[in-house]
Amino acid sequence: MTKPDSLIFDMDGTLWDNVHTYTDAWNKAVVIKGYKGEKIKREELEKYMGKEISEIVRGLFADLKNEQVEELFREVEHQYRLLVPDMQPRIYDGVVEGLKKLSKKYPLFLLSNCEEGGLVNFMNHTKTTHLITDYMEHGQNMKPKSFNMKLLKERNNLKYPVYIGDTDSDSKASFEAGLPFVFVSYGFGKTDNYAFKFDSFSQIVEYFLNL
Repeated sequence: MTKPDSLIFDMDGTLWDNVHTYTDAWNKAVVIKGYKGEKIKREELEKYMGKEISEIVRGLFADLKNEQVEELFREVEHQYRLLVPDMQPRIYDGVVEGLKKLSKKYPLFLLSNCEEGGLVNFMNHTKTTHLITDYMEHGQNMKPKSFNMKLLKERNNLKYPVYIGDTDSDSKASFEAGLPFVFVSYGFGKTDNYAFKFDSFSQIVEYFLNL
């Protein structure tokens, strides 16, 4: 792998675990939209982390029509925004301090398949906005993650960015965009396709600071 000139981070499963908040938002939205059945469990949502929200809706509610899919994920987004002021995500050990250290050597970027405003919520909650050069959310343009990787690269004139994430879909998107993929094993997914693997955020920081 060529020495990177920038680092692009996934959010869920890479920087924090906020699945319990997402689960609350989903269950509130399902009730409001009148879909009956058992409550969605955290374990069910974990399987879909990293995917576009429309994919998650179709995975959980396979019989919904297109317009119902959009209505439901818009309600999920709304309910999540209502929960943001009081949410208590688990920020992975070393993330905030690690981002501070890495930002002194690399331009840092965020890229997620979250709703519009999701990365802003992360930056506000962790007080890391000043450390991030640019970001891209699926909800901003509804484009695939690989497309948005290329967009970030072109928009910021990056030559050798790497993408750091936790799922096989992250790996595939990186490959499609032509970026090396760095896998974190402590997140929500598994993959055998990566340039490097790390078991903690502190390992990521140590490695890239010493390149």
